Amino acid sequence: MNGESTASSRVLEPSLASGLADRLEAVLADVAAAARRAGRHPDDVTIVAVSKTVDRPAVDEAFALGLRHFGENRVQDAARKFAEPLPAGAVLHLIGQLQSNKAKPAVALFDIIESVDRPSLIDALEKEAERRGERLAVLLEVNVAREPQKAGCAPEQASALMSRLVQSPWLQPQGLMTMAPLFDVPEDARPVFVSLRTLRDELASEHPAADLSLLSMGMSNDFRVAIEEGATTVRIGRAIFGG
Repeated sequence: MNGESTASSRVLEPSLASGLADRLEAVLADVAAAARRAGRHPDDVTIVAVSKTVDRPAVDEAFALGLRHFGENRVQDAARKFAEPLPAGAVLHLIGQLQSNKAKPAVALFDIIESVDRPSLIDALEKEAERRGERLAVLLEVNVAREPQKAGCAPEQASALMSRLVQSPWLQPQGLMTMAPLFDVPEDARPVFVSLRTLRDELASEHPAADLSLLSMGMSNDFRVAIEEGATTVRIGRAIFGG
């Protein structure tokens, strides 16, 4: 979906670019260390740079530094930021809550939608994917901690929703996503990540023909713990872009 673009003339100030490079180097080292503690290879973990709070030059600089996955929360903000498409090889993730009436622009813009959590949204995405004639990669978002202010289905709803996704000819479920509460002590998030991994394993057993290998969990404050518990995708914004 993300087409080839010409080289952007927008650049960061050298000091800002250096700061981004230093932060990214530290994040990569932490990801590698957490993966090795869990007996995993660092390459098994994908970093999604959460770019919702930064402008396009920062994204372009992150791409130049080697990042290829970027996450946005809002369709309209991402549409403005990426009016000039990202270079080939970039992957754009929608990680924020999606209204069903925004399905058309979301499917046109994003490569993977991580925030699928209800039947009406599944129907809207499926309709738009069929209209475009393109399968759409999705993750089922689960509100493991049952926080009322957050999106995501309840854990007990996940099986029925995954069955619906697996049966869709146009949607390609690839795994699960969750947002853990923001704990002062990152270790306190571990049970949330364990629960999501356990649920994913149960759903994978129910649907052996589906590849549900992705676990999107962990953010700037707790991604190390998430990796230790099996995260394949970590969504990191502040630790990369600052702020």
